Amino acid sequence: MSKQDYYDVLGVSKDVDSGSLKSAYRKLAMKYHPDKNPGDTDAEKKFKEVSEAYEVLSNSEKRQAYDAYGHDAFSQQGGGGFSDGFSGFGSFSDIFEDFFGDMGGRQSRQREQRGQDLKYEVDVDLREAYTGVKKEISYETLVICDVCDGSGSESGSGLKTCGVCKGSGRTRASQGFFTVERTCTACGGAGQVISDPCKACNGEGRRRKNRKLEVNIPAGVEEGSRIRLSGEGAAGPNGSSPGDLYLFVSMIPHPIFEREATNIFCNVPISIVDASLGGSVDVPTVSGGKVKVKIPAGSQNGDQFRLNSKGMPTIRSTSFGDMIISLSVEVPKNLSENQKRLLREFDEESSQKNNPESSGFFSKVKDFWDGLT
Repeated sequence: MSKQDYYDVLGVSKDVDSGSLKSAYRKLAMKYHPDKNPGDTDAEKKFKEVSEAYEVLSNSEKRQAYDAYGHDAFSQQGGGGFSDGFSGFGSFSDIFEDFFGDMGGRQSRQREQRGQDLKYEVDVDLREAYTGVKKEISYETLVICDVCDGSGSESGSGLKTCGVCKGSGRTRASQGFFTVERTCTACGGAGQVISDPCKACNGEGRRRKNRKLEVNIPAGVEEGSRIRLSGEGAAGPNGSSPGDLYLFVSMIPHPIFEREATNIFCNVPISIVDASLGGSVDVPTVSGGKVKVKIPAGSQNGDQFRLNSKGMPTIRSTSFGDMIISLSVEVPKNLSENQKRLLREFDEESSQKNNPESSGFFSKVKDFWDGLT
């Protein structure tokens, strides 16, 4: 079954800008989030599809590749490219050494044999980012072959000197005035080859397997945070050292709070009566508690209050950001006839001092028109 087009998944056009793309994703992520749809497997599936589509289209390089090749751009081929859940990273050192040769001897060859680094996208909600959390992840990777214990040899001692590079792990070729030194393709830079390859892993010393791992997500992570897990990447060939696993944090939108770095923003609706006469309102905090906020008489729509240290923790620190509350004065709807009558009476008794901003504005408008005539 072919995968649905990522643009169709998010309900956007192919020329969508980053702001509209993010807005569409947030709306759908909130709609299908597992916490809001407990036990609904269809919603969970849709949430994963939405997250996958946004992960690709929000990255300029991935989006360019997707626009050119579609889903084929992310098919797994020989451990390269992107895959579901994780991807491999290329090595700049390989490119450098192809031009300038092996300046580090055997140490350089060992570095070339190191296992591949992997990338894994992990979804974290705001509460988990506030407290820190342990998560179990599952990803496909290369692990040490349990038949030959990573040696790649059926007997465990079937190594011999590579006949192509004579054990150096490097080959040389003349190109015009230059001599280019490269990693030996016959032995992969190891300087040795296996005479009796293990049948289980074809002499590579590693096999592809789905692996589960419990990882610690520290408090304070935010969108795009990167966590490096040393040695948890793909196993290296023939018993060499493994690569690293990089966790990239993707934040799940919250229905109440907005986040900007370590600050938390919350839009709090209040009635026109509370805004006029004053009052108080209980406001939730991301820690799970609540704060009673006093609303002064005459508060206006958009007025803000700052609650110090009620925001997100700073990663690997004891400091916290602030929480900023914005008032949203709600104009009453569906008024009864008696309510309408009372409002008209109130309007009749109102003066300029009750509405200084509007009175000042229309005074300036009058002066503007008078100046034109």
